[in-house]
Amino acid sequence: MQIDVISCVSEARSDDFVGKTALVIDVLRATSNMVTGLSAGCRAFVPVETVQQAKQIHAAGDLLGGERSCNKIPGFHLGNSPLEYTRDAVDGKRIVMTTTNGTRAVQKSQKAQHVLACSLLNARACAKAALDLGRDIIVVCAGTQDQFALEDGLGAGAVVKEIRGLAKTEPQVNDFGIAMESCFLQFGDMLQETLQQTATGKRLAKLGYSNDVGFCSRLNIFELVPVLKEGVLVPLVPAPTYR
Repeated sequence: MQIDVISCVSEARSDDFVGKTALVIDVLRATSNMVTGLSAGCRAFVPVETVQQAKQIHAAGDLLGGERSCNKIPGFHLGNSPLEYTRDAVDGKRIVMTTTNGTRAVQKSQKAQHVLACSLLNARACAKAALDLGRDIIVVCAGTQDQFALEDGLGAGAVVKEIRGLAKTEPQVNDFGIAMESCFLQFGDMLQETLQQTATGKRLAKLGYSNDVGFCSRLNIFELVPVLKEGVLVPLVPAPTYR
C-alpha cells in the first residue's frame, strides 16, 4: 500500500486521486466540524466552495454553516466552530457548508474512489476505514490560503502512524508523510499546546475561538468517519472494522 501526503490543497492535482482513497484533513476546523456534527446526529454535510453555491443549494429545513476569515458568514445559521455543532443544534439536519480551505479540499478530492473527512478527533477510525477500503491512500492537508498548515500536518502524521500500526504489511510512505509522522511522534503528547502556537491557532485565539483549538486537538475521541457519497458527506456504514 502506498501512502502519499500532500502539504496543501494547491499542491494536489486532480489526477493524483484517481483510484485511491483520499483522506482530507482540515484540523482547524472544517473536518473536525464534520465529524463532530455527524456524531451529534447531523444527517449530512454538503460541502461547497462558495457562499453563493451554499445559498443556492440550501433548501427548506437545511442549515447553512461555514466561515470566511474564521468568522461566521452573515446570514448563516452556524459558523465553523465545532462547539456550535451540538445535538440540539444539528440533530436530523442537513448542513450546507462552505469554508475557506476545508470544503475546497473535499471538492478537489472528488476524483478519488473514496473521500473521507479526517481530523485528529477521528484519526484512528479513518486509518481503519482506509485500510478496510484496500486502496492506495492520498492524504490531503487542506492548509491555509494555499500554504502548509502545521495542524494539518500533525493530523496527517497521526493517521500515518495509525495506519502503520494497524497494517498487516508495511506501507510505503512518501517523504513528506514520513516527515509528518515524525513531527506527530515528537509533538503528539502536547497537541493542544502545539496547535495553540500555530499560525491558525493564534489567529483563532485572537478572534475568541481558543476553545475550538483545545477541542480540535483531542485525539481519537470519535469512531465515526464521514465519507463522500454523491457529493454529500455522511457517516461511513458499516463502521471501520480493520484489525
